[in-house]
Amino acid sequence: MVNDRTTRWILLVEDDDKLARLVRDYLSTTLGLDVVIEGRGDRAVHRILNENPDLVILDIMLPGLDGLSVCRDVRDGYRGPILMLTALGDEVDEVVGLEMGADDYVAKPASPRLLAARVKTLLRRFARTTDEQGRPVTRRLTVGRVTIDAALRTAWVDDTRLSLSTAEFDLLWFLSEHAGTVVSREDLYRELRGVEWDGLDRSIDLRIARLRKKLGDDAQQPGIVMSVRGSGYQLSEGEP
Repeated sequence: MVNDRTTRWILLVEDDDKLARLVRDYLSTTLGLDVVIEGRGDRAVHRILNENPDLVILDIMLPGLDGLSVCRDVRDGYRGPILMLTALGDEVDEVVGLEMGADDYVAKPASPRLLAARVKTLLRRFARTTDEQGRPVTRRLTVGRVTIDAALRTAWVDDTRLSLSTAEFDLLWFLSEHAGTVVSREDLYRELRGVEWDGLDRSIDLRIARLRKKLGDDAQQPGIVMSVRGSGYQLSEGEP
């Protein structure tokens, strides 16, 4: 995969030319990002896997291939964050998008300011930890059976390497930093989405479910990511 640009750049997959130009101009002006527009889903798959953008903004309704299929097709080969644009109030789109491996979502029509805030949050969380010379600094935590490396953005259960999306990695890292203590849904939502939880959004629970599946954790009697009724979740420090 190739990404030799000196400025961070986004691939915006959107077939509405007017909207795409509006988003491109706003993100370029406010965040200093290069934004490249692609109008077809089938071409987007090739570009994401071969050009390796720093972030992908992906509409669902696209010619050639829909956004959910694009997300599914690139998720194993693309490690950067994917932000999906969903229909306003369509919980099905949000749920399916997260199940396909999207890292966050914004309902259309989204204000450019809100979209920029989500993009900024994702890029900040995804940035590799570096020293003053820009070299990666290894930050590795081991909690029970789980080992997680922040610089490599990689995690293992026992000796098995996990294939995690950006959102799943960030969720696991946050739980690891607070291992042994209960982390509330409010805290998780604020950390992962950059806004306050409205009490209704199910995205954190969906991400927990996906993370448990990849950890090989029993959903009915979890031993790694524990549920604390009425409080939130915690990563177990104990051995199996």
